[in-house]
Amino acid sequence: MRSDPTILAFDTSAAHCAAALLVGGAITQVTVEAMAKGQAERLMPLLQDVMTTAGLSFDDLDAVAVGVGPGNFTGIRIAVSAARGLALALEIPAIGVSTFDAIHHLHPDALAAVPAPRDHLYVRRAGGAPDYRHRDTLTAAPVLPPSPTALVTAMAQIAATADPGPAPAPLYIKPADAAPSRDAPPVLLDDA
Repeated sequence: MRSDPTILAFDTSAAHCAAALLVGGAITQVTVEAMAKGQAERLMPLLQDVMTTAGLSFDDLDAVAVGVGPGNFTGIRIAVSAARGLALALEIPAIGVSTFDAIHHLHPDALAAVPAPRDHLYVRRAGGAPDYRHRDTLTAAPVLPPSPTALVTAMAQIAATADPGPAPAPLYIKPADAAPSRDAPPVLLDDA
């Protein structure tokens, strides 16, 4: 990747659809739309609007950065799928950036925390492993995610200096709450 890459970062891990464009080491554009649902339908048009407004095409990108969570299960999968698809089509790296990394970018020594259901938090200290904890068990004050604008801006800045690794994947801290079906699977009949 070039020393001053052009990076499109986006995140749908919470009740928003956010994108930031980093060009020549500076954030040139940030777009955030609050939405509880509908990210799947809005993400690609929003990214196209960001690129068009900047006078760039997707071919001008050196990489894409994507928020991998933790956060909304479906939202994370939407953004990660879009990033992997764009990276594959454009033959550029897709760089996954966790919300923890974005918080630590802004507050290096913080106990980064992301709200979780039932008065719990997903937490991680800088350089540590993520955990799932009840708010009452914390011994330090947590730092929650910044505004979507600051979050997606931090993701773009982190990606500019990151080594492209494997394709991004959602960051899951704990197993799914849903249990597999106890019903026996249907019997498949052979046509022959």
